[in-house]
Amino acid sequence: MKTRGFVIFLLAISITAGVVYSQRAMIAERLMAVALPKQMAANQVEAFDDGLHVVLCGAGGPMPAPHASGPCVGVVAGNQFFVVDAGADSTRNMQRLSYPPGDIAAVFLTHFHSDHIDGLGELATIRWATGDDQTPLVVYGPEGVDSVVAGFNAAYAQDFTYRHDHHGDLVAPLAAAGITAMPFQAPADGELTTVFEGDGLTVEALRVDHAPVAPAVGYRFSYGGRTVLISGDTSKSDNITRFAEGIDLLVHEALSPELIGMMEATATELNNPVVAKVMSDVPDYHASPVEAAETARDAGVGHLLYYHIVPPIVVPGQETLWLNGAGEIFPDYTVGYDGVTFSLPANSSEIIKARKGM
Repeated sequence: MKTRGFVIFLLAISITAGVVYSQRAMIAERLMAVALPKQMAANQVEAFDDGLHVVLCGAGGPMPAPHASGPCVGVVAGNQFFVVDAGADSTRNMQRLSYPPGDIAAVFLTHFHSDHIDGLGELATIRWATGDDQTPLVVYGPEGVDSVVAGFNAAYAQDFTYRHDHHGDLVAPLAAAGITAMPFQAPADGELTTVFEGDGLTVEALRVDHAPVAPAVGYRFSYGGRTVLISGDTSKSDNITRFAEGIDLLVHEALSPELIGMMEATATELNNPVVAKVMSDVPDYHASPVEAAETARDAGVGHLLYYHIVPPIVVPGQETLWLNGAGEIFPDYTVGYDGVTFSLPANSSEIIKARKGM
């Protein structure tokens, strides 16, 4: 009897599975009918309480990684949404995380390395074609940003026409297509340049050391009694320590020279001199995790968020190897992955990790 009961049970499961499989399209349609309104109406920018909020829409650098897209930091101040740099896949991450590109008020570029700008065309296009802005995307950057913006506008010129011809002014008004450059002179060491002010937010640029890349800047955001500094690409910099003093959140890039050294040695063994040369060159214009921790400690920041993670962290245990003891120097840290989010409620001292990743 037990055997017969088990056979009947298996038969019932098989019949149920067959019915579900035969009706899979209908089931999917009903699930989508429930999910789509919630998904399409979701807006994380509007959901935040008043304060300063930071999301890694791209936590990585130029190397491919499963959880670290091209460098991009989203900053929400009150009801304003800004982006620092626009690396590959960052726009799609914003959409996955319910940060509508159509809500972006402006982009701030730290420098013009390809991995920091290669998503800019897609970002401007999606903002234009999914939002209701009547003016182009504004992009702030140090001297040279005009050329970068002109290049993207030229590359996308035909796309502007195609989309306008197809969708018309409601979706794709030509007056709002493309990008407008807002250049500023990179400040000298020891100085800040205010590049944006409005609705209680101040954004200041500071020079960082990414030689031979120049100019290269970081940005300090101040709103509601809270402060965030985003380093951009840089070697260890006294200028960052100076202007990060006492801030709530330091978002600092980091590269592991030990792991990059292993990659250089492997490339040499494989007789690949090009990759070996790249790996030999890159450590001198990036900070190590230990150096970023020293900066955070010396500046007395509230929390350190690592981003522009190089090389990618892809195997268990590698994060500890990548840090190389940095946590002993500054224990209040988070290694960044796509989607990691911090909230700094206005006029408080709270530092809240609102999301661990995607």
